[in-house]
Amino acid sequence: MTSIVRPAGIAVAAGLLLTIGAVAALAQGGTVAVTGDGTGGLLGAPAVGNTDAAGDKATDKKGRKKSAPAAKGKGSETASREPVSSDPVGGENVIEVLVNDEPITGFEVDRRAMLLSGSGVQAQAKANFEAIIKNPKTTERLKALLNQVVQANQGKSRDEIIAIFEKKKKDFGMNLQREAFESARKASLPTVKKQAIEELIDERLKLQEAKKQSVTIEDSEVDRVINGIAERNKMTLDQFTKQVGGSIDPMKSRIRAALSWNEVVRRRFGPLINVNTKDVDKMVATAAGSAQEDVELQIQRVQIMLPKKMEEHGIAQRIEEAEKVRSRFTDCKSTAAAATGIPGAKFENIGKRKSSTLPEPTRTLLLNASDGEMLPPSVGDGAVELYVVCGRDSVKSDADKRTQAEGELKQKEFEVMARRYLKDLREDAHIEYR
Repeated sequence: MTSIVRPAGIAVAAGLLLTIGAVAALAQGGTVAVTGDGTGGLLGAPAVGNTDAAGDKATDKKGRKKSAPAAKGKGSETASREPVSSDPVGGENVIEVLVNDEPITGFEVDRRAMLLSGSGVQAQAKANFEAIIKNPKTTERLKALLNQVVQANQGKSRDEIIAIFEKKKKDFGMNLQREAFESARKASLPTVKKQAIEELIDERLKLQEAKKQSVTIEDSEVDRVINGIAERNKMTLDQFTKQVGGSIDPMKSRIRAALSWNEVVRRRFGPLINVNTKDVDKMVATAAGSAQEDVELQIQRVQIMLPKKMEEHGIAQRIEEAEKVRSRFTDCKSTAAAATGIPGAKFENIGKRKSSTLPEPTRTLLLNASDGEMLPPSVGDGAVELYVVCGRDSVKSDADKRTQAEGELKQKEFEVMARRYLKDLREDAHIEYR
């Protein structure tokens, strides 16, 4: 999530002669406002991160010759090894990378780096601001500012001079915050620009693949996502645009690529994704906040009664007999016969039970068991117990939860396949770093 640090107003109540106290108050009153773009949670896209580039193959899978790495950082290299200037401006029309002969310009890289930089500089900007406030030179600057105000406004009342100084001091504090943020962002740019280049390469590959598969994302769909992000941040579109650096285009590009890639992955892998019913049942039944009345288990039980006087060898003997029952068990039809001939053994066909009515840890063990499986023996209330799961059904009222759980499980499978897919695209691509 990208965070934008915004200089905030700094309120300092100080008298004409309280300059040092004013600096301390300045430090205490400073705030750093953070606004996230929210794209990650909104799109629900397969989480396809940066993958390793093709590396040093002489030719790609399509038979095209790849550019060999040149000396001293020139030629085709991975972005992590390519030295990148820390200057966010300049060289805007210079081609930084060619992706299958499609250029990525320095202008695009700089704008994407500025967008990404906000997420990693907040803590450093705060530390820089605090360091500036503690610097004795800042106190001297504030004293000089006070003297300037006094000298420039001789003849005015004390209250008038205080009001003028307070305004100057507020502007002074905001400038310090900008200074702290810009220094933090500048320091992060070399690393962020490498990230920006790799992200833009991935986006080019995703959009190129979408074009091959005739996947088109309408502008209205991208605008709908952008407007939703702004609304969740309680801003108008104009306010949000200012927050992300004055241009919404870099974010639109990210969203368009993500939506396009979602559709590409869905078309290619959708029919191949299968979710196990048992996995859905487990996820629904163990979900946070669930009453665990989502799955009905068909259960059998064998109880081997313990002796009235609890002796250690007596319990051990009953557990040994229970293991004998397990060795005879083959399926739910054999349970009663497997318990036959065991002293104190009692077979019970419990039938359907909601998982929420079962005690722990039996509940979790039964939910994790396969249909037709007998659990290991456990010591219950006055008996050694053997549970058997013979089947399971979903409560009809839980359809929405099951649909959500199934979607989440499918999403995890999509993410794995999408990452492999993008890695293959990079291996096949001709990527030339300039």
